[in-house]
Order: sequence, then structure tokens, then C-alpha cells
Amino acid sequence: MIGLAFGIDIGGSGVKGAPVDVATGQFAAPRVRIPTPKPATPRAVAATVGQVIDSFGDDVKDLPLGITVPSVVVGGVTRTAANIDPQWIDAPAEQIMVDQVGHPVTLLNDADAAGLAEIYYGAAKGQSGLVIVTTLGTGIGSALIYDGVLVPNCELGHLEIDGVIAEKRAAASARENEELSWGAYIQRLQAYYSRVEYLFNPDLIVVGGGISRNSDKFLPYLDLRTRIVPAKLRNKAGIVGVARHAYQASGAELPPQTEVDEMDESTD
Repeated sequence: MIGLAFGIDIGGSGVKGAPVDVATGQFAAPRVRIPTPKPATPRAVAATVGQVIDSFGDDVKDLPLGITVPSVVVGGVTRTAANIDPQWIDAPAEQIMVDQVGHPVTLLNDADAAGLAEIYYGAAKGQSGLVIVTTLGTGIGSALIYDGVLVPNCELGHLEIDGVIAEKRAAASARENEELSWGAYIQRLQAYYSRVEYLFNPDLIVVGGGISRNSDKFLPYLDLRTRIVPAKLRNKAGIVGVARHAYQASGAELPPQTEVDEMDESTD
């Protein structure tokens, strides 16, 4: 179907998918979510991906298919597993997905997909220069995009600050697990984003993840030269970004982009 692609976002608690209208960045049908299997091995997750697709019937099975995974992806192979099952390390994940669904798949790091969604439809739309999109969740995901072109597999959550991996102290999970006040958490975010700014001098920083819905509690209190704004697509960003990426990878001509007033919200 012209202008449609299917996106699937593999998360720690759920595998979520929906067809996406790439002209608007909106879901073309309500999203389906199935709990992530345990253990979440590549083949077990691939089977769940198949279930998500099957739930939409035959109409979506010929659409370009993009899948996000919380891992560095190089040539269809997942190289890391910081927050997922260790069997993903050096797994031929793209081929495993192809074997499951029976047609080509575009596999992309989840933060990269979220970054593309914000560039195409969200808070970074129309922004030139260097945009850094970060997702604050279990860890810290990141995407670097320069003049609309993705530089893939950037792992800025693994920067060391005072000898500690940044995401261990500044991810949203750290605030929850340590029961930090907003004031204490802001200090950690200040240290993290100051380091990112010093190293990369971006033109814009976009902050996503579920915590971005509470951005008024922390973003205004960060002291940076760089403009920093909350993401717009939030938890739908991975699905939307990877669907658009898969559509382009298929060689299909992109339809003219259509403006919408608001992005509909999705919860995890």
C-alpha cells in the first residue's frame, strides 16, 4: 500500500508494532503490544515479532518492515547487549527476523529510530546542523543526526563521567531505583549533558523516553548553551522512525509529507 510501512519496537517489557503512514508519521491502525518473552533470546523475540504482525492480518504482510532493537546493529548483526539478553551479542538478528517473517527486514538501533522520528516529524523537524536525540529510560540511548543524515550506533549513554558509566547514574531508571529527588537527579543530568555539549557542540538536543512527559520538572533547570527540548513522539518514536527508515530502504518513493496538529500519545 502506497505510503505505508510497518514498524516494530522491541523493548524490555513489550514488543510493539503498528502500520505507519509515512506522510504523516501517524499510526494507520491501533498499535498492538505483546509482552516480551522471557528469556528474551533472539529467536524467542522473533517469534513474538511474528505474532505482532499476524495480529494485523494479511493486509500488512507486504509492507516494508522495520524493526528496532536495543543494540548496536552492524550489517544486520547485533553487536551489544547492555540491557537485553546476552545471546543478542554477535547474533545474525536481521536474518533471524527474515527467517521468521519470510520477507526482507530493516533492523535499526532503537535510539537511532527514535532520532529519525524526531527529525522527520517531531521536535527536530527542520533543524539543520547537528542534532543529538537522547532517550532516558532503563539506560540512555542516543542518536546523532547531521543535516538530516543519521550517524548510526552512537552510544553516548556509555560515556564515563567521574569514572562511572553515565547511564548508570543519569538514566531514568537510576532516579527511580535510587529514589532521587528531582533536584538530585537534575545535578546528574547537568553533568551528563554538559559533557555531551563539551564533546559534540550540537545545535539542538532532544530528550525522549517516558520521563520526557515530565520535562518541565528538569529541562528548564539545566544550564547549557545548547537549546534542549522534550521529544514529541515519545514512546511511539521507535515504531514511526523505523517504519519510515524501512520505507526509504525499500526504494519506494516517499509521498509528500502532510502536517498534523498533534501526535497521538502511546504508553509503553
